Amino acid sequence: MGTRMEVDPSGAPRSLSRAEFTDLAWSSVGRGSKEDYGLLFDSVVEEGRVDWGGLCSFLLLELSDKVKDTRTSSVPRWKPPRTLTCQHRDPVQKVLHLQSSGQYLTVSRGGTVGLRDGEDMSLLHTHRLQNSTVSPKDLWVTDVVLLHNVHKIAVSFTSKEVCFYDILSKQDFGCKHKLQGLKFTPWCLDYWVDPFNPDVAILTIGDIGGQVSALYFTSAQISLFERLGLRTDSDSADIVLWDELVKGKHRSCYTVTHRGHTPAWVRKVRYLDSLEAFVSCSTRAQSSVVIGWRGTESRALRVTSFFTKRGVWDMDHHRGLNLIATAGVDHQVLLWNPFVTSKPVCRLIGHTGPVTAVRFMQTRQQLLSYSKDKVLCLWDVSRQLCVHRLAGVFPETQEDTHTLLFVHEERQSLVLSFNSLLLLLETTEEEERTSSHEHPVTCVLYNSLFRQVVSSDSASSVICWLAHTGQKVKQFHRCHGNNEISTMALDGTQTRLFTAGLDGEIKVWNFNGRCLHRMNAGLGRAVEISQVLLLKRSILVVGWERMLTVFRLHSFSQCFVEPSEWKGGVQHRSDVLCAAFQPPQTLVTGSYDGEIIVWNNGTENALRKLQPLAELEEGKKSHLQMQLNSTNLRSACHVSDSQLGVNGEEDADNSTAITRLLFIPGRASADIATGGADLVSCGGSGVVRLWNTIHSRLVGQFTAHNRDLGSIVTAVSPCGNYLVTADREGRLKTWDIQQYCLEPHDGITKEPPKLLRSFRPHLDRVTHLEMCLHGDRLLVLSASSDCSVVLSYLPGEIVGLFGQVYKHTHARTNKHVMIPVEQHKLTSWWTKKAACLNLVCVHF
Repeated sequence: MGTRMEVDPSGAPRSLSRAEFTDLAWSSVGRGSKEDYGLLFDSVVEEGRVDWGGLCSFLLLELSDKVKDTRTSSVPRWKPPRTLTCQHRDPVQKVLHLQSSGQYLTVSRGGTVGLRDGEDMSLLHTHRLQNSTVSPKDLWVTDVVLLHNVHKIAVSFTSKEVCFYDILSKQDFGCKHKLQGLKFTPWCLDYWVDPFNPDVAILTIGDIGGQVSALYFTSAQISLFERLGLRTDSDSADIVLWDELVKGKHRSCYTVTHRGHTPAWVRKVRYLDSLEAFVSCSTRAQSSVVIGWRGTESRALRVTSFFTKRGVWDMDHHRGLNLIATAGVDHQVLLWNPFVTSKPVCRLIGHTGPVTAVRFMQTRQQLLSYSKDKVLCLWDVSRQLCVHRLAGVFPETQEDTHTLLFVHEERQSLVLSFNSLLLLLETTEEEERTSSHEHPVTCVLYNSLFRQVVSSDSASSVICWLAHTGQKVKQFHRCHGNNEISTMALDGTQTRLFTAGLDGEIKVWNFNGRCLHRMNAGLGRAVEISQVLLLKRSILVVGWERMLTVFRLHSFSQCFVEPSEWKGGVQHRSDVLCAAFQPPQTLVTGSYDGEIIVWNNGTENALRKLQPLAELEEGKKSHLQMQLNSTNLRSACHVSDSQLGVNGEEDADNSTAITRLLFIPGRASADIATGGADLVSCGGSGVVRLWNTIHSRLVGQFTAHNRDLGSIVTAVSPCGNYLVTADREGRLKTWDIQQYCLEPHDGITKEPPKLLRSFRPHLDRVTHLEMCLHGDRLLVLSASSDCSVVLSYLPGEIVGLFGQVYKHTHARTNKHVMIPVEQHKLTSWWTKKAACLNLVCVHF
């Protein structure tokens, strides 16, 4: 077959049409059907003919990509959350695992200690810590650590002391030592023991004055401190004065300190033995993370600081990866190289509230993070990807809830505290989840000509899939170098693909992977392009400025294309984020400040402006109230403006921004003329609005998703009867809008349309939606930051994930084989034909 296809009888290189290829392939191979080989032809070419080189390249790429497609991420399957019986009436400050007995210890702010069973964490015994320094009603525990090598716990109090209690006798928890005379209240503790010499240990203290202090014990198993006198108190505890430690009067213990966080509170502190350094964090931007490096000969510490926008609540260190994870007040989880202070290694973006806790899974490259919006995320660190998102299972609490995250890796369980409430999450067996891409997916399109799905990702790759099988057809790598592809578009013939990169360029490709043109949208700058819209005689590009950038089709005689001038000039007051076109000449553009402008595309003149003024005022009031609430919350938590950041407020999505505009197909011009809606907009507030562009009027609006989830995306079906919306939690909703806002009404319709289905095909933020007609079925394509592209039937039956496979037992051989899920559900005829050939599926 190879020789017959490669050359014609004269010896010249040969190419075949679709009919010639299917006939020749079917007769040469002797198995399969002409329909199968016709699908193979469609997968390889887009301009009517195939040659031997193109077919070989496709086969090699497909086979090599199959190896990459076998990568999977371990995703936990949680049992239903279990609320633990809790004796605490005040916030739980620490959960400890006693390695010697396998039991657990919980300590509350009021000093109540709970001993729990090692298997089911049932409560076995309670005790109240004694401290005669303060009255019981004034006793306030700030932190607790386990000194397992000496069978003690160290407890810090707001009375500016650290007490050491013996846990061998669990009935009385006798106080053995009291470290007093600290200048500031100790707020956090850490304890490390040399695994090869249990006499050597370090207790680290972070206080509210911004100081980090370390106590080096040199003979811990003999005695933590020396008895310099007979100083004891009514608890029969030996009194140890801080000044005596600093002056070196205790030969078994010495101290080192630094004040790198002053004047902020030290929120968390850790000693990293692999680096011989102390790492700590605070909510002060300038000293978000501070590392105190121990010199080889001197006891003085060399200090380096890391800057973040709003400061850090919590941090953790992965020993194997040597990465520090920080929980940001600005909603971000950052990963740092301890030796590079200028910028983080990467940003894990997915939370919509301040992140309060982070914990590495030390036995794997994963990270857990929890935020104030009650969302728990599991991150794949190597791929910088959220592989699991858990929300909606945590209890309703007040805004200033103290939340603790305790992870027990061996048991694959974790405990979360919500003030005095304890919640246990345990895992069952792990499930395997396959990703469509190796990086977050940014856009998805449907090519009706080739019946293929086209998706792009943040690593500048484009993948083409067969819509009816979910099978990968081809992949283009590094389309814009290392720059993310922010959006894509297809031309009217469906034979040209436009990709926009964060390098400020738009590239035009054929489906053989050849770049035909490069459009200089950013004029040499790296700009963020949010949409490319193909018009009749021009291409419109928006996203990073108030001006519309336009390319005239007559300029495409050269490979490198420069933009032309938009005749209508600058009309928007903020950056233009999106646009939509309605033949013959109606163009609309939406901006960051919520304004929509209607243009005549022929003359490029602005005709009308649409803006919900009442909603805008309401939004301003809500934003002001949020600022007041935020101020009150900071006061309650004793966090100053300087600790939160330069501007003294947290980042939030702009609730008025318009990120998507869509004309509703199929609506009669008579209905529009009488006041019916013809345009849909959505954006940062979870609200969908319907407009009449002729009368410049807001016709209807409804809240499709929780406003706290921020920006949503939407799509309208080709028939105009259905609307799909999606949010940051990976949830999709389908709505029936066939008669919605079709008839004119007085005022604004605020009742939502009929909700057909709410389902969640993704684990993370949905970045793009596409609705298409495939055969006689309406399909929904959704792309997500969880690296997946999912195909669903309308109104919400999930067909499968592109690239996903499942095990199937062959009827004749009784052996397991792998079949694309989409192939099994979407085209039964394909499976039937394959079975006739003693094949389960055909992979090219």
